[in-house]
Amino acid sequence: MNPVLLPRALTAGFLAFVIAMLPASANAQTVLDKVSFGTNWVPEGEHGGFFQALADGTYKKYGLDVTIVPGGPNDNNRMLLIAGKLDFFMAANTLMSFDAVANHVPVVTVAAIFQKDPQVFVTHPEANITRLEQLKPLTLFVSKEGISSYFQWLKTEYGFNEANVKPYTFNSQPFIANSQSAMQGYVTSEPFAIEKAAHFKPGVILLADYGFNSYSTLIETRRDLIGKKPDLVQRFVDASIIGWYNYLYGDNSPGNALIRKLNPEMTDELLAYSVRKMKEHGIVDSGDTLRNGIGAMSDERVASFYEKMVRAGVVRPDIDFRNAYTLRFVNKGVGLDLRPKN
Repeated sequence: MNPVLLPRALTAGFLAFVIAMLPASANAQTVLDKVSFGTNWVPEGEHGGFFQALADGTYKKYGLDVTIVPGGPNDNNRMLLIAGKLDFFMAANTLMSFDAVANHVPVVTVAAIFQKDPQVFVTHPEANITRLEQLKPLTLFVSKEGISSYFQWLKTEYGFNEANVKPYTFNSQPFIANSQSAMQGYVTSEPFAIEKAAHFKPGVILLADYGFNSYSTLIETRRDLIGKKPDLVQRFVDASIIGWYNYLYGDNSPGNALIRKLNPEMTDELLAYSVRKMKEHGIVDSGDTLRNGIGAMSDERVASFYEKMVRAGVVRPDIDFRNAYTLRFVNKGVGLDLRPKN
């Protein structure tokens, strides 16, 4: 070797070694893994942690280039997940997971963002309803989906009568006009809307507080993606969990700004209300999450809900419900340091 070129060769080799030893985040040319995530409704506060993780760069920190595909009344993002057009989907509740097993749909729940299903009945203040059982003599406005799911549990566990039910068409006026009625809704939105429309603060009965222990706002993915890219699944779950901690307890203005951009009808007042109610009722962060972190699930909890739904005739008794979910990606305490100490 030409002795004049020796120092240059050593220098080049040394630089290559240094670059190779740098962490991936230090390399500006690092390629992010493209990931698509479909929600089940238009952007709202109940989706806030996902939008926060996108807006504040958390997904990017985990090596992910995430596209959130909003749902809506005419969209079926779960079908896009099954068809391989999306990588992850936000399922409404555990009943959807059981239904996937019953119908041999190859999707799996990998995290449960909501520890409590936000389903409620709202009541008129003059009715003075403080317990679930007091709803039984009232006219109940329940959707078609509600009749086939949680209302069957109400019949089995609490003796409710379907004769008292009238169709809920997502119009609150029949409820507002009848003081001896109650209307289904989400604790994070319908009480707010009623107060604005009717100028009274409704009573709220949260079904989760009476034993309807479904998980809600689940992260689903396909079995083949878990098999081929478990690290990607783990990073998406972890980053989403961090996003939810930041949305609930940190500066959530980036997430809210993105929600408002995609859904201009969403107001700052409703977003703040949704966050407040999620925290007040422990929708996201309560129970097992206090020890295991947001997204937590347990075999005992899923088994308990499955048994209730079998008794209610909502779910078939011959399915292996354990195939509906996996604990592989949760219960790791991710983000616990982000929860306020008090």
